Amino acid sequence: EGGPLQSDDTDAEDDDDEDEDEDDEDEMDDYFGDYYSALTIDDGPGEGRLRKDTHHGSPKPPICSVTYSHPLPYTVVCEMCGFSGTRDTFYSKTKRFCSVSCSRAYSSNCKKSSILARLQGKPPTKKAKVLIKTAWSTQMGNMIASLGSSQDNSSSSTGQDATGNFDWGAYLEKAGSLAASVACFRHAPLCAQWDDITVRLKVEVLNTSAILPSKVYWIASIIQLAGYKARLRYEGFEEDSSQDFWCSLGSGDMYPIGWCAMTGKLLVPPQAVHQNISDWKEYLMNRLVGARTLPVDFYMKLAESMKCPFRTGMRVEVVDRTLVSRTRLAVVDTVTGGRLRLVYEDGEQEAKGEPLSDVWCHMWSPLLHPVGWSSKVGHVDNMKRSSPDVDHPTFRKVYCDSVPMLFKKPRTVYMEGGFFEVGMKLEAINPVNLGNICVATIQKVLLDGYLMVGIDGSGDGSDWFCYHASSHAILPKGYCQKHNIQLTPPPGYDWKTFSWAKYLEEKGARTAPAQLFNTDSSGHGFTQKMKLEAVDLMEPWLVCVATVRRCVGRLLLLHFDGWEPDFDQWVDVQSPDIYPVGWCEVTGYQLQPPIGPDPVASRKKHKPMGKKSTSSQNHPTPQILTKPDNPLLDSTMQLNVFLCCNPLSLHVPEKRMVKKKLANFISKNRPPRRPSQQSEPEAGTPEQSDHTSVTQQIKAEPEEQESE
Repeated sequence: EGGPLQSDDTDAEDDDDEDEDEDDEDEMDDYFGDYYSALTIDDGPGEGRLRKDTHHGSPKPPICSVTYSHPLPYTVVCEMCGFSGTRDTFYSKTKRFCSVSCSRAYSSNCKKSSILARLQGKPPTKKAKVLIKTAWSTQMGNMIASLGSSQDNSSSSTGQDATGNFDWGAYLEKAGSLAASVACFRHAPLCAQWDDITVRLKVEVLNTSAILPSKVYWIASIIQLAGYKARLRYEGFEEDSSQDFWCSLGSGDMYPIGWCAMTGKLLVPPQAVHQNISDWKEYLMNRLVGARTLPVDFYMKLAESMKCPFRTGMRVEVVDRTLVSRTRLAVVDTVTGGRLRLVYEDGEQEAKGEPLSDVWCHMWSPLLHPVGWSSKVGHVDNMKRSSPDVDHPTFRKVYCDSVPMLFKKPRTVYMEGGFFEVGMKLEAINPVNLGNICVATIQKVLLDGYLMVGIDGSGDGSDWFCYHASSHAILPKGYCQKHNIQLTPPPGYDWKTFSWAKYLEEKGARTAPAQLFNTDSSGHGFTQKMKLEAVDLMEPWLVCVATVRRCVGRLLLLHFDGWEPDFDQWVDVQSPDIYPVGWCEVTGYQLQPPIGPDPVASRKKHKPMGKKSTSSQNHPTPQILTKPDNPLLDSTMQLNVFLCCNPLSLHVPEKRMVKKKLANFISKNRPPRRPSQQSEPEAGTPEQSDHTSVTQQIKAEPEEQESE
């Protein structure tokens, strides 16, 4: 009975969403109208083509004018989340979004962009609307969380919880080490925008030393950068580093200069430097003129760079971690910071009663492939496909196979001048012992530039591994000798006396030509002893604290802090399994701290907020820096200014002194007494009696109320 009514409601909702899409297009037209005004898209039965509009006097066409003679089942991409699918399954007439939620989220983001344009001095668009005013950090946190809608938030930590008690700042200071820059990691969030983040950048951060009923802020400078972590120093401390503190650039706790003025927050200098500067306004003007600050859209760019096109329930092919020579079908179960938890679909290979085996890898990992890749390139595949365990919650969410466009394409390989052949010898990183570079042989040449490489000495083929010809894990003969790396020879040979010439003569084999290998070593920014966060590829669900032990061309030898050198691993400089310091805190992935008897615990600074009884300090309460004629200063804020601008006595407890000043302020601003009140016996002047009575009343309050 409710069918027609439900249909009408759905149609009305769709019409509203279509109106929002049209509003979004109008906003985009305002931004890019000059570009799109001379172009239209004509897509007929043939291929789509771009043509110029010859009718200059005609009204401005829409952004995309598309005409189809019949439905074309080609792949389209959602403009909000990046999900790919066929046009028929997408939402709205324009087919720009995969779902209603993405359409509405995109509309909300366009409104945020319009507000951002006004903050940058650009005229607002005609469709701009005012958003509900919420805290900056709340907005950024919600935006970043919304982009990870496919993530399993129940299994991932956030912020400081992801690092436990480990403090990167204290650890770096104790070790005296540097951290690799975010710009060294092409797959890391904000890598492309990291040139905007430099030392001496000015930001507004929470003033943790202020004892006031509400949060106040102060200006700080970035003294040192360590990945996503920044060591800050409040303005006024000059060269004094005793009060330096660490903060994450991805936490949402740093704001550009002017944020407090825009949001009505107070700027209060720390107590320790209050007396050092006589005129704070002039001091800040000299310090801030010509200085750089965070981009206004810094956190929006962070949220955009953390998008992941993979969704829970997608099918992929991934290397079997129990037998690296084959691949298995798997389903995406969790997405965290671009890292995927994959559950193998053929659950029959697991022992009964045991949990389904899984594997973690980055979405750009060479271990990950679209469904059908093995058969396409001729990969060895002895798997028997079976139906998944429908009772498992992961497999109840399976809805589609991943498409090839979601995966990172390997480097193009040209075969005109020769290519790898079966039986050629080379040096390769051992896939089951990543700290060793061994003598290896080309066992099979696949399609699309892929090779099956086997380590010499194992005859069963269980350690064959699929490498692309452009991989940096395969190396020409003599690479280890040239760079003073210990080569692991086949069984029966001593690495000290091993000779390539004798070995080739014994085996009657030849080596692969050196020009076939990709050994270019362009500047990458890594140096010895740099700190970073790295995946233990033998236990790929672990992200650990690591140190660059050696840099050899494009290869890095990583040492996991607290572990023996036997666990070191070779990785490429562009490996998606290495991350900047603070990456786990930004993405919410769990970080494994170094193993040791005295791990560096997090030093959380006490943040005195609200009413807390404190003892006297040797520093007066700081003054509040505000602009003259600020409309935000009401009577309550003027009272705070009065309390903060008058130094307190050093021998009286601070809370009682505040109450005494409050009593004086009330008595001086009290209306005159009535005649009946003036006839009462006076112990002194009216002001003195009022002050005495109020002060006595305050002193008579019980201690329980003071603690409250």
